Parts: sequence; structure tokens; C-alpha cells
Amino acid sequence: MATDTANPPPRRPVRSFVLREGRITPAQQRAFDDHWPRYGLDYAGAPRDFDATFGRHAPRVLEIGFGNGEALAWAATHEPERDFIGIEVHRPGVGRLINALAAQGSGNVRVYRHDAVEVLRNEIAPASLAEARLWFPDPWPKLRHHKRRLIQPAFATLLASRVAPGGLLHLATDWADYARHMQEVLDAAPEWRNRLGPGGISPRPAWRIATHFEQRGVRLGHDVADFLYDRR
Repeated sequence: MATDTANPPPRRPVRSFVLREGRITPAQQRAFDDHWPRYGLDYAGAPRDFDATFGRHAPRVLEIGFGNGEALAWAATHEPERDFIGIEVHRPGVGRLINALAAQGSGNVRVYRHDAVEVLRNEIAPASLAEARLWFPDPWPKLRHHKRRLIQPAFATLLASRVAPGGLLHLATDWADYARHMQEVLDAAPEWRNRLGPGGISPRPAWRIATHFEQRGVRLGHDVADFLYDRR
């Protein structure tokens, strides 16, 4: 079969995640049935009016890859003056979070179950975020998988376009190799400035709780690194 060299097929984007859907519990399924209309955001591929979504104008914080939602649920109650947008692709974690939000009566969180790059690119307006949080993203430790790491130069630029000048990017990881990779990418990005200077590692800020996931890594001997980057 001849190849159409003038119109090659589009290249599939490299994803930073692989969907390995574990068993969803009945409680997590009920979360989708009962609470998704309140807390869920269905991806539409068009800019979203978050003032209308939340019913107010407030500083907005984006958490990418919130896992089981432990930290995001905690932030919702301890930072009530801010609105939170969470993104996670794995259904059990999303179900667990929205159950927690409903139980504590939080009204300042909305959740996407979709690819973070597409949400950032198509649904979040430029310079509309006060902060972006990426805590313990998949480190993809094997060398051949490093291309799947979410923190890459193009992603740093995309994030910078969505965070307002003076806003914050907060990264955390318990993989030393990924910590070095994060530093290299962000220290080289002209839009970002390490709050502690090039290569600076921050102590864990008070607004980031030590989750069960993190504590497990510490028990395994992993050192945790936090990085705070200010948007220039």
C-alpha cells in the first residue's frame, strides 16, 4: 500500500499516564451517581467560566493528579477563601474524593476526570490560576519511559501561560531522579523563578499535608523534595 507522504497520519501524543482501572467500590460508584452533577466537570474542549461554575470570583488553584484526593479534600476545608480545580484520570480516586467532599460539605472544589494537558490547553483561560500543584506525579523511573514524565519544557510553558504573573507552581516528588529532572526543566524555563534560587529545595510548606502515600514513601527511605516556582 502506498504511503501518503503529503498528508501523514497525525502522531499520537505521548501520555503521562496509563489507565489501569482498579475495581471501583460500590461507595465510589455511588459517588458518581449521587455527587458528580455537583462536583464533576465534563470536558467540553472550550473555555470555561469558572466564576459561573463556583458562583463567585476567588483565587483558583489547580491540582493535577490528585490521586485519592486526600490532600485536595483537606485543602478545601483549610483554604475556604480559594476555589480548587482537581484533575485525575483514575476513576476510583475521583469517586473517593467526591464522596469526601460531599461528606464534609465542601462547595469550593470541582473535578475533571480527563487528561490534564487537554484541560489546561482548552478549558482554562490564560493567566487565570493563582497556583498550580503537582504533587507526586508518576516518576516513570525507567529510562525508556522518561518521555512520559509530565514535567517537560513544553508543559512548563503551558502551565506558565495559565498561571497569572506572581502566581505559584508547587511541585513535590519522592523520587530523587525525578527531582533533578524537575529542577533542570523549571530552572531552565524563562517564565519561572525558583523561590529559593536555582536548585533550591523547599521544606514542606504548611499547606501541603503529608498524605498516606507520601508517608509510605518515607518509610521506604525516599527523600521528599518540594519546589516552589514563582511565575515571572
